[in-house]
Amino acid sequence: MQLTRRFDVASLPQFPNDDEARVVELAEKYIAGGVVSLNRKVTPCRVFCRGLGSKIWDLQGREYIDYHAAFAPHILGHNFPRINDAVKKSLDDHWSLMGSGPTLWEVELAQMVCAAVASVDSIQITNTGSEAVSLAIRLSQAHTGREDIIVMLGGYNGWHSEVARSVMPGKDVIGPRIRAGQYPFLPASAGISLELQSHVHVVNFNDLESVEYILKKYPIACVLTEPALQNIGIVLPHEGYLAGLIDLCERYGALCVLDEVKTGFRTALGGYQSVAGVSPHLSIFGKAIANGYPLGVIGGRRDIMDLFDSPLPEKKVLIAGTYNAHPIACAASIATLKILKDPEVYASIRGTSTRLYDGLKQLFAEAGIPAVLVNNESAFCVYFSDSGTPPRDWHDVLQHHDFELDLRYRKALIDKGIYHIPLACKQGSISYSHSNEDIDKTLQTTRKVLKHL
Repeated sequence: MQLTRRFDVASLPQFPNDDEARVVELAEKYIAGGVVSLNRKVTPCRVFCRGLGSKIWDLQGREYIDYHAAFAPHILGHNFPRINDAVKKSLDDHWSLMGSGPTLWEVELAQMVCAAVASVDSIQITNTGSEAVSLAIRLSQAHTGREDIIVMLGGYNGWHSEVARSVMPGKDVIGPRIRAGQYPFLPASAGISLELQSHVHVVNFNDLESVEYILKKYPIACVLTEPALQNIGIVLPHEGYLAGLIDLCERYGALCVLDEVKTGFRTALGGYQSVAGVSPHLSIFGKAIANGYPLGVIGGRRDIMDLFDSPLPEKKVLIAGTYNAHPIACAASIATLKILKDPEVYASIRGTSTRLYDGLKQLFAEAGIPAVLVNNESAFCVYFSDSGTPPRDWHDVLQHHDFELDLRYRKALIDKGIYHIPLACKQGSISYSHSNEDIDKTLQTTRKVLKHL
């Protein structure tokens, strides 16, 4: 498949003549918190106004090679031509929000997801991953007749109350690593009742012993986890861990829910689960599934998914949403999945990613800076750690990672035109649009930064 990855920057319109400080001032006045998702509130603050391929630009016209990718949905790159063309065609063909019966585009998308992911018999389409996770919990509770859930320390599964715990709590509040036990639910938000918190059990990733301990002790509806923790960098599952989770769930009558919002369609067309060779009971997808357009998916075993239309009122699970399967998002998602079906696309991304990873490892070694680079295909994180090994859980990251150095590294790169979000331990993402020239420029810039770090 020949896909355009060269972008004509010279033909772009002039940048808006707006003052960055003024825009920030207006945002703080008219938007509660100053940004529309508070995890975007970072220093240094940049007001971005354009994205194309692997690049983003701020209001001052400064160009950056983008490795943030808006928290990772841009698997193909910003404003990828084939995706834009599909969206424009859907408008030209007068696709519209119908709100009655099925549509051709949602059926086509559902078929494509079911064909791509072996564990998925049927799906429902939402606007976000958070919505899909909430539905997965509700389905699990309806299917099992139980209320409690297990989630991971250092994991992120959305903003709703059942899962809104602190992603990066300090060691002073979580204490040392526990063997066969749980950690406190530390709410990331006010307004979460103590009653609800009592039904959510937090354990460490890669800790099957603690999962079984909780399964024995409480009426667990589901174990909810990312297959690889990608909100504290990249923490990979140990061999047999995911299969062990599914086995424990089946042994104790719970469901295993894999939150593949970050890993799905970025790790592989079939999700991380296809790489690990596992079949969860339910799966969640988002982000890369539509290359930056708002779309989430929940899918899984047919008998569980059929509870959305159960003939039994006490088992029927409500799903509703005016904008579910919005035609614009569906058009983008269908086009994205058609592109990702070509194995050469993943091979190309892998080659570009390997070029960056090998170069970075060499640069850190030359600079004498202890660092561990961990990647899951095109998602990566540099840990400034002298452990020499990838972290197995959040306790490992807390113990070994130099958070202050990480922030200085990110901010120094931003100043020189390489954009990683200035938050420690956040995933970097490489797209199909990143070129060898981008990688080489990134490495050249990183070499300069490391000399003064």
